[in-house]
Amino acid sequence: MGVRVGVFGQAVRSRFLPILAALALTLLAGSHPAQAQAANDQSTVVLTLRGDETPAALKHTIDALEASGRKVILRIAGEGAAAPAAAPPAPDPVAKPSPPAPAAGKLTPNQAASRLETFWDDFVAGFDYGNDAIPAATTLPEEWNRAWSTNRNGIAGLPASVRLFLGITLAIGLALLFRFASAGWFARRMRSPGPELTERLKASGYGLLQDVAMVAIALGTLRLYGRLALPELDLASQTLRTVGNGLAIGAGYVLVGRFLLAPGDPERRLMPLPRAEHHFRLLIIYALSAVFVVTGVILAERADANRVAVAGLFAVTAIAITLFKLWWFYDARHDLGRLVLSNSETPGPGLRLLALLAPWFYMAVTLAIWMVGRASAMMVDGARWAETAGLTQIIVVLAPIIAIGVGGLLRCRRLRRAATRETTPHGEALARAGEAAATGIVWAIAFYLLVRLWAEFAFDMNSPEFRTFSRQGAGIAALVFAGWVVLVFLRAFFDAYTPRPVVSGPADEDAVPHEGHVPSRLATVLPVLRGVVLGAVAGLLALVVLSRLGVDIGPLLAGFGILGLAISFGSQALVRDIVSGFFFMIEDAFRVGEYVDTGRLKGTVEKISLRSVQLRHQSGQVHTVPFGQIPSLTNASRDWATVKFNVRLDHSADIEKARKTIKKVGLALLEDPEYAPHFIAQLKMQGVADITDSAVVIRLKFTAKPAHASTLQRECLKRVYRGLNEAGVPFASNAVTVRGGEGHAQSGAAAITAVPPPTPLAPAAG
Repeated sequence: MGVRVGVFGQAVRSRFLPILAALALTLLAGSHPAQAQAANDQSTVVLTLRGDETPAALKHTIDALEASGRKVILRIAGEGAAAPAAAPPAPDPVAKPSPPAPAAGKLTPNQAASRLETFWDDFVAGFDYGNDAIPAATTLPEEWNRAWSTNRNGIAGLPASVRLFLGITLAIGLALLFRFASAGWFARRMRSPGPELTERLKASGYGLLQDVAMVAIALGTLRLYGRLALPELDLASQTLRTVGNGLAIGAGYVLVGRFLLAPGDPERRLMPLPRAEHHFRLLIIYALSAVFVVTGVILAERADANRVAVAGLFAVTAIAITLFKLWWFYDARHDLGRLVLSNSETPGPGLRLLALLAPWFYMAVTLAIWMVGRASAMMVDGARWAETAGLTQIIVVLAPIIAIGVGGLLRCRRLRRAATRETTPHGEALARAGEAAATGIVWAIAFYLLVRLWAEFAFDMNSPEFRTFSRQGAGIAALVFAGWVVLVFLRAFFDAYTPRPVVSGPADEDAVPHEGHVPSRLATVLPVLRGVVLGAVAGLLALVVLSRLGVDIGPLLAGFGILGLAISFGSQALVRDIVSGFFFMIEDAFRVGEYVDTGRLKGTVEKISLRSVQLRHQSGQVHTVPFGQIPSLTNASRDWATVKFNVRLDHSADIEKARKTIKKVGLALLEDPEYAPHFIAQLKMQGVADITDSAVVIRLKFTAKPAHASTLQRECLKRVYRGLNEAGVPFASNAVTVRGGEGHAQSGAAAITAVPPPTPLAPAAG
């Protein structure tokens, strides 16, 4: 049964006054509380009949409404005329009994569809009534003047309007005087905050304290002035209090905006919203509009204005403010997306999707709240609907602000601790899990409040069925929340152990890797298991949730077992690769950052997966080698490396002098702070390795850390060459020297000159 009730005055008194203070907290919501409108007087109730109501239910409803002193009017759905209520017809004794009502707390599909249809009818009726009442809003100034003329204040002395103006001017003046007097004290405490969030929060807190003190001084002045200058309880004194409350609401918007956005001082800005100055100006416009609407409606009610005229004022202002909010959210869609992404160091696909949908969600909430405002005036409990819509918009705005703030504070603390002391992987993972748990609790509380607000309209909160459903839903929510925190912990734990690959480009082929570049054995194994463990935890969580929902997971487990068996038989090469990789990891054959040779391919290990290893060759190519195709493997980066190289000296060189010179070079390298830490055994000459026709070959060797062996070899060659030259030890040459007597030389030269040059026709003389 659809019920249309005019409750305009009741909605304004019961909703606006309790929410005046809460409205100041909505700030960037861009959503105004639903405006209740009325089609009839408060003492008149309009019942719209669809035709499927039972006589007993209809009689019970009419008796209950008439017992409260209200006049009941019946209206047939689809007809504009209404008739006074008549006694419902007596039930037909031969009629079939109606089906029993469903159990309390349960909502059948037909009932859900009926409630949606009823809400839509209420919205259409409220929308039409508001539009029809817009012309009547032009009578509000005349009715205001009539009510203002009845003021008892101002009969003697200054008129009430002058007293009202002087009171507002005095309150604003004293507030500005306080700001001017305290500007220096607050400025010293807000000056040059550091980059840390806690420092910016402290500086912005002082600014907020100054603004709150100004508002408190203005409100206190208005209250005291009202008691002295407007002692009579009439429209003038009520106007002063209402205007003061409205200005407090507008100031609340501005105060929270200044606290979060810090216009003119980006160094202490808490909310990293792009184009903050632009959005702060739009916030001021919205705050002024909200103050005008709220104070205008309350003053019209207190002036006993025509309710139809007030409903027309609501219709105009609500549409204007809703359009402004929709445009604001559309204009800020990219800024809101960047604000959401700024809450994470490495945003994933889910967070990117949330950043894309966030502005459209707020636009949908704005439109839904406006529709509830239109429909609430035509409902029996319209005031509750309007109040619920107003609280909903506050929750959907404050929840992300609080979540971002809590996460930012905890992240700042974690980064500051990491900068001052060395953190372990499990400590880093616990800190990240704590951040996720804290922000998750904020979102859980917000979701619970929303469900609690709206569940009252759909379910019987005291029914056993609803209690059972609530317990089951709370258990599943707690399970999902705990699983999510565990996943965050495991992901952070594995990421902390994941080695940071250093890829050398063509210009960096001589670069020396960092000493700690090669990770530990655990750091090599854990990233390989990362996907397996996270997938297993997520799958187990999904199965447990399905089981709590009443789904039989036995067939699912059996199906997964058969699927795994089929994959193992059909992919024997994959199984071989995985098993071979498992034994490579158990034997600690190689780690990320080490240089290995598989027989066919060689390079630096860059990545290890479950079935293959990626090698980076010196020339830049990346080789992906399945574990099953590695018959043997040579690791050139473990523990130490001995480098041997030869130097060719002339036959006339002093071998002992060369040995002493090379020893001095080795000692000098051990004293060099750049190269000494990388030596295990100093450079020395092993002895003569070979004697050829043109040179004496000596062998040099040293032992060093594998990552620096080639660099040290180049430095040793450079210093040995310079040292031997300075010591006068000659190097071997490939030049051929011909020696003989003087006569033989002259005859040889004559013989050479006697030989004619070769010609194309005859060969040269023998």
